[in-house]
Amino acid sequence: MNTKKQSIQTEIDAAYLYKVLGEKEENPTLKNVFMQMHDIELGHAKAMLATSQNPVEGFPEVSLRAKTIHSIGKIIGYDFILGNLLQTEKRLSSNVVQSRQKFGKEKSVSDTAHVTILQNILDNPENATLSSILKLERKHNTVGGNALRAAVMGGNDGLVSNFSLVMGVAGATSGQNEIVLSGVAGLLAGALSMALGEWISVKSSQELYENQIALEMDELEADPEGEAQELALIFITQGLEESVAKRRASEIIADKDKAKEVLTKEELGINAEDLSGSPMEAAVTSFILFAIGAIIPLIPFIFWTGMKAIIISTVLSTFGLFLIGATITLFTGKGVWYSGMRQVIFGLAAAAVTYAIGSMIGVQIAG
Repeated sequence: MNTKKQSIQTEIDAAYLYKVLGEKEENPTLKNVFMQMHDIELGHAKAMLATSQNPVEGFPEVSLRAKTIHSIGKIIGYDFILGNLLQTEKRLSSNVVQSRQKFGKEKSVSDTAHVTILQNILDNPENATLSSILKLERKHNTVGGNALRAAVMGGNDGLVSNFSLVMGVAGATSGQNEIVLSGVAGLLAGALSMALGEWISVKSSQELYENQIALEMDELEADPEGEAQELALIFITQGLEESVAKRRASEIIADKDKAKEVLTKEELGINAEDLSGSPMEAAVTSFILFAIGAIIPLIPFIFWTGMKAIIISTVLSTFGLFLIGATITLFTGKGVWYSGMRQVIFGLAAAAVTYAIGSMIGVQIAG
């Protein structure tokens, strides 16, 4: 797909996804913003299509990628859709700004307008209800759907590492038991390592946040006036008038529960979601995702031996690598074939290197 067509398709897909968000949004202010964004993106697509040197017949359909993003949003939440749109808008904005710098053109407000609009929704509570702001902040902090991203990366790590390990052992020996044993060991070792790493990461983050909150509460007890002054300054830098900021800060500090919530959020930048994650859940999820990827190249060696098992394992792993690469396009916006084949090439190259090394080691041992 040429650059012009790709740009038109991006606009059409964005319009479609903004409409999806608008139809699902309960807050009238945000619904209006999303629907207007839909109209703007659609207008961009039509204008670009009209000036295209190679016009296509009819208006392009929404891509499979955008429909897939919508389908995933139905399952894991519309956070994923907004996160993906934010990522897309930032990428497009960056490209426009770089292009203007390259050709010495002046910047335009429209270059970053869409990013600014979405950011303003996040930064100005008066634009929406508290529940909507909290929802949007969660979406902003998980741009592109970090849960799905982690799932894809976990499966990729398991597949590539165990595929390489199995091929290395297969190159060194033709014994079925040795290959299966090595593959199972690699699966368990990698999955356990990933699980432990996730558990430590989540747990240590929570402990750090809890310690920071405890220190903040100690400061509140010792010097409530100072905390109120700090909070007022934060509100002033967010655009409130000084008198309004001071009054609002005093009201918040007077209520200890409210003060804890706001100080944690405004001064420490800690959201409730940062404390609510389960270390064990993260560990188990990481273990499962890695194991799913790691078992793909191992399965053929359980049922077959020799070159037949190697070929079947390579075919299954190739398919898995391509699927992972194609899934990554949900975050990057690149072409499915480009990302899929890139993943396949890198994965097969890693496996080929370990197979060659294994073969050399096997020959030396046999000799």
